[in-house]
Amino acid sequence: VRPVESGGGFLQAGDSRRLSCVPSGGTFRFYTVGWFRQSPGKEREFVAAINWDQGFLLYGDLMRNRVSISRDKAKNTVYLQMIGLEPEDTAVYFCAAGGVGSDYWSDYHRYDYWGQGTQITVSG
Repeated sequence: VRPVESGGGFLQAGDSRRLSCVPSGGTFRFYTVGWFRQSPGKEREFVAAINWDQGFLLYGDLMRNRVSISRDKAKNTVYLQMIGLEPEDTAVYFCAAGGVGSDYWSDYHRYDYWGQGTQITVSG
């Protein structure tokens, strides 16, 4: 399965944005789907993850109070809703999928399949 992200763009501080992730060539069934972000010179950071089948959620401390992850099984899509975006949130946002144990959802090394990322740029 190859995750494909969409929804990036150029935003103003305080804006909201919803990112989408769909599984090209497969399904997210049996997988955990995570969102990560990476800024230049920084390591990839965990934002949130969701278990596709049971719907269990995990949020990282990075954007905990400003993001919401969800999935729509009918549309075969995972969403990341972000609010109150700031310039510090400027990054490439990646969607990843894998059979990841619950203790490791925040560890990007554990995910097998990655999208190419979608750029979020926030100006102040």
